[in-house]
Amino acid sequence: MSDSPKLYSTDRALKRTLRVAYPAGKGRIVLRTELDWDADVEPTSVSEDGTISTFEVESTQPFLYFKPCLVQRGEHRWSVGPNRLLLMTEADKRKHYPFFFDESNGRFSRLVEFPSAILGRPHKLRAYLPPGYDENTLRSYPVAYMQDGQNLFFPEEAFMGHEWEVDETSQILSAMNAAEDVIFIGIHSGDRMLDYTRPGYEPYAKSLAEEIVPQAESLIRLKKHRRQRSVWGSSLGGVVSFYAVWQHPEVFGVGVCMSSTFSHKDNLMERVLTEAPRDVAFYLDSGWPEDNYEVTMGMAMALVARGWTYGRNLVHLCFPMATHDETSWGMRLHLPLQFLNGAVAKASREGLPVLGEAGLRATSF
Repeated sequence: MSDSPKLYSTDRALKRTLRVAYPAGKGRIVLRTELDWDADVEPTSVSEDGTISTFEVESTQPFLYFKPCLVQRGEHRWSVGPNRLLLMTEADKRKHYPFFFDESNGRFSRLVEFPSAILGRPHKLRAYLPPGYDENTLRSYPVAYMQDGQNLFFPEEAFMGHEWEVDETSQILSAMNAAEDVIFIGIHSGDRMLDYTRPGYEPYAKSLAEEIVPQAESLIRLKKHRRQRSVWGSSLGGVVSFYAVWQHPEVFGVGVCMSSTFSHKDNLMERVLTEAPRDVAFYLDSGWPEDNYEVTMGMAMALVARGWTYGRNLVHLCFPMATHDETSWGMRLHLPLQFLNGAVAKASREGLPVLGEAGLRATSF
């Protein structure tokens, strides 16, 4: 035990359980915690198939840093990455998926090209796979389908050499324990003005729902509930992302629309105001001045008028002096990621009914 005084302390000891998932047959899982980094915490139970180890922990502060260890032939191998944060005030609903041999950074898939019968041309996709994807095969992931995929990952591909730095932001949020990992699939754009505006966004979104999603799910371990599928874009890409979610709510649960050109070659505000509400969520933002500030706020107000609730299935933010470019969108990428997959955000939505599901227990976004 450490003898150093604690800055934070609770009046009584807090107790909770923690479940750690790792493929069976590779060793025994134990915990090490900041209470004593040299002492093993043994599991109180292990599932019959050997994949889930459950631990009981206790602390007199509202959080506890820990690391799983894999014990092989008496030797301890510590999990890769920073110490993990256990919130003692949280219910045990999230499993922890450690890895011990993979690199600490994620990796990119090869560029996948496949034909679209709907569009009559090929799609080009590339995915970012989080650290541990290859080793801990028990885990499946939420997915973000992102427009203008060539601007996301590599400066040599991006417009004006400025990428969104998606992988860097994702890794930082994971290190902070602020948001769960997401797989990002970048869809390389073709004719943006055709595919991202009316009427061209109709077949494009249909192809996204009926061709890209099945293709991605055949290649990558993705969660397959629609609330775990989000569609992202900026500028015209934000418009087509909104359209895809509005038009195909049976496939997608969330739209992330940054600096979107709402009402420029689309009728989405009219549809929101006149059609039956969809059981979907939206993150909307823009810079100011310009940067489609007024129309983004107008769309947010339209959603509120039709029953969306700020903070639960709608977030709208404005960024003073932010400009209309990849650098600005990348800098605020962490916000929609926390809205969708932040620990506190997901816990707050657990069990709440959302549009179209009144009276039912809803799967969180």
